[in-house]
Amino acid sequence: MRLHRLTVSAFGPFGATEHIDFDTLSAAGLFLLHGATGAGKTSVLDAVCFALYGAVPGARQSQGAGRLRSDHADPGTATEVVLDVTVGGRRLEVTRRPEQPRRKRSGDGWTTDKAQSLLRAYDPEAGEWRGLSRSHREIGQEITELLGMSREQFCQVVLLPQGDFARFLRAGAEERAQLLGRLFDTGRFAAVERHLAELRAQSQQRLRAADEHLLALAHRMHQAAGDIAAEHPLPPLSAGEPDLTGTVLGWAAVARGTAYERGEITASAAAEAERAHRGAERRLAEARELARLQQRGADAARRAAQLAEAAPERAQVRAHLDRARAADTVQPALDLREQAAAAHRRAARVEEELRARLPTALATATAEELAHQEAQLRERLGALDAARRAEQRSAELAAQLAALEAEAGADEETLREAEQWLADWPARRDAHQARVDAAADAATRAEQLTARLDPASRRLEAARRRDDLAARTETVEHAHLTARERATAAHEEWLDLRERRLQGMAAELAAALRTGEPCAVCGSREHPGPARRGTHHVDRQAEERALAAHREAEDGREAARRTLARHEEALTAATTDADGGETCVLDAEVRALTAERDEARTSAGDAHAAREAMEQALREQAGRLAARDEAGRRAAARAAGREALLTERAALHAEVERARGTAASVSEQASRLQRFAELAARASAAAQQAQDSADRLKQADAQLADAAYRARFSTPQQAAGAVLPPARQRALQERLDDWQAQEGAAAAELADPQVQAATELPPAAPETAERHLALCAARWRAADAAHAAARSRREELVRLSTQAAADARRHAPLRAEADRAAALATLTAGTSAENERRMRLESYVLAARLEQVAAAAGARLAQMSGGRYTLLHSDERAGRGARSGLGLHVVDAWTGQARDTASLSGGETFTASLALALGLADTVSDEAGGTRLDTLFIDEGFGSLDEQTLDEVMDVLDSLRERDRSVGIVSHVAELRRRVPAQLHVVRQRTGSTVRLTGQDA
Repeated sequence: MRLHRLTVSAFGPFGATEHIDFDTLSAAGLFLLHGATGAGKTSVLDAVCFALYGAVPGARQSQGAGRLRSDHADPGTATEVVLDVTVGGRRLEVTRRPEQPRRKRSGDGWTTDKAQSLLRAYDPEAGEWRGLSRSHREIGQEITELLGMSREQFCQVVLLPQGDFARFLRAGAEERAQLLGRLFDTGRFAAVERHLAELRAQSQQRLRAADEHLLALAHRMHQAAGDIAAEHPLPPLSAGEPDLTGTVLGWAAVARGTAYERGEITASAAAEAERAHRGAERRLAEARELARLQQRGADAARRAAQLAEAAPERAQVRAHLDRARAADTVQPALDLREQAAAAHRRAARVEEELRARLPTALATATAEELAHQEAQLRERLGALDAARRAEQRSAELAAQLAALEAEAGADEETLREAEQWLADWPARRDAHQARVDAAADAATRAEQLTARLDPASRRLEAARRRDDLAARTETVEHAHLTARERATAAHEEWLDLRERRLQGMAAELAAALRTGEPCAVCGSREHPGPARRGTHHVDRQAEERALAAHREAEDGREAARRTLARHEEALTAATTDADGGETCVLDAEVRALTAERDEARTSAGDAHAAREAMEQALREQAGRLAARDEAGRRAAARAAGREALLTERAALHAEVERARGTAASVSEQASRLQRFAELAARASAAAQQAQDSADRLKQADAQLADAAYRARFSTPQQAAGAVLPPARQRALQERLDDWQAQEGAAAAELADPQVQAATELPPAAPETAERHLALCAARWRAADAAHAAARSRREELVRLSTQAAADARRHAPLRAEADRAAALATLTAGTSAENERRMRLESYVLAARLEQVAAAAGARLAQMSGGRYTLLHSDERAGRGARSGLGLHVVDAWTGQARDTASLSGGETFTASLALALGLADTVSDEAGGTRLDTLFIDEGFGSLDEQTLDEVMDVLDSLRERDRSVGIVSHVAELRRRVPAQLHVVRQRTGSTVRLTGQDA
């Protein structure tokens, strides 16, 4: 990494814009950054760190971004840092602006600008800068990847703070571990420790859960055993007991045997009770059948007596039905007479209503007289046509005059509106122009928000993918555990069968022996006592099947492991892409940016409408001017036409007055005559219709009297009284048919031989049989319930015993897994007896890193101290529970003794801390992938050195320059200004600090 140029504006103590040319300063290899206390020497380093990482070093970051802005700056000058740097072989320019207040562009008050970042790369072929990104996160990732170190590492390696390393020399093991852990990123080893501790706790929890589950099954079997448990009580048990499995399974076997005996006894009792119940059921069925036949005979006799008593009523119903059927022949004449009477009533009522509306003189006129009166009225209507046309023309003239008045009023309103609108035109024009400008600003804002939304959306998508993969990984982990357990069980089954086959191998070989043939083992031709196969002999096929099952299970376990690895790899990638963000937070951020962008786009979308509105307003202005001129011309033309219309209307008015008489108008007079003529016509027609309906009514009366006589009725009224509706006639006929059917059914029932035989026997007693059946049923239910309970108890005990045996087989692998996890966890935590130095895994890694740092720093310290001192790493075991492996001693070559670094003097502490800082810079640089650091800064500490030690330190710094490095010394020591020609002087002033370059090339 090499710095070229730094520009700061309104940053820290710098009130204006300052430019620092590091190429000029670095030409000599060693340059001095000096100035008065508080002038801003450290702020230059802060600006470099802020440009690269968007934050300042150490505690100054906690003061907030708002403190980066200079109090001396002009309100119109924005706080900005621009750094030109070469890193990883690429020439980059980083621009950073922190969040800062500024005055509003319109109106009073202040607003806050959000932080901005810009990364550009120099294209040597094109000779220009090209933009790469505006995203804070993307720029931070790019810089971190190119440098290969985080902000904390950069501040310790490039901006060497001597005070921090002096504290490191005097610090204890825990403080050293914290610093080294941040620099070398050993958190993954601590994560391994935590993961193994979690695995230990999980495996122990699973083991205890298995014991507790087995105990729960034992208590459930004890509860299911019922009174058997009183005879054979379950011994007191607890989780973790060594013989827990054997005790539970032994007690379960005793309980199952007792349950089988109880089941056989209850089954026999239930069968006997069932046979007694079936005999009681047969006797009850016989008693009920006898009672039913006796009841049928009694019911039939009662119905026959009731039908004999109803004979007179049946005769009366039959006579009524015969008269109704005779009246049905007269019904058409009755209907015709009723229709004629209704028609005559309607015609008379209409005639009466119309005559009541006629004048008194015509109320009693005949139909012919009314028709004559209608003809006279029609002649008078024809004479009013000319007067009606004159009245219509007069109305048209009045409408034209009213239209002229309306046009005059409209033109006056048009003139008034045009004058008022034209007076407000300047304000309208300015409003339209402001709307066009606002739409253009919104378009710019929408583009900026779109650039921020794309990376936020990618992080949100990655976070959602991460959450989904986390859930699926948990399922895959469970499947992997199941496959591993299945493979372990198959392996144990194969080993068991193989062992049993080996034990019975003698019998398997003996099966192949033949009389007179030599034995394949001993060679003897006599076989006096060949081995015999046992009851549990395992042959080769069984062993091969078990081996095949074992291999299949192993393949399944390996497939599950690969699947789990793929899911974990995908989950890690998604977690990295999400950059540690929570899904809900990222979703809220994306929604907020989307809403803000959409709002800006909506505002920007108004640009076309705003321009259209502006053009429309200009067209409306031209139209208003033209309308005002046209209204003046129409007013002059209206004055001449109005006089001619008034003259014509006066002449027509006299003719209309003569024709209308007492009516309000000629049309009203014509309407009166028209209504009178129509009323006369309707009254004439109604009188004629009433006369015709009276004639038809007389004819219908004569026909009705003739039909009643032929049906043997004395009068038409008697025939009308005998009429019954069809539904009533059907009901009477059905009643007669029902009586006849009941008579036949009663006779047939009394003639049944079974009914006759039952009536001769004593009355049946089914209630006694029912009570006996209920008693037998209760006994059967009790016996069956006892048998069902015994069977259920036996089945439950068998089921729970089988489940307990299966759990017991799974118990052994869980205990072995728990032992392995505990051994690994205690080893990495430093509490195991096998860990001789009691060092945690992370401490072991940090000790190795510190050993590298001490070796690199010791060489430089020896050079700076004239060969007297060197640094030595110590991995001795610490006492009282302290962290081991992080000891650091200084070896004095003059005395040959090693002592603690806290015993060094002030100047010795400075040289030792400088050597440690340079050694740490080399080690961290190698750890970061060998990134070359061409520019280093050393902050303060030179004032504590004597002249000889200062010479030796300067020799070490010159050696860094010889390796093409440039070293900047931050100090206010006057002697250094004489020794270092190239200088950057930070001048403190009332209006803000400034920088000046001095030296050979300045």
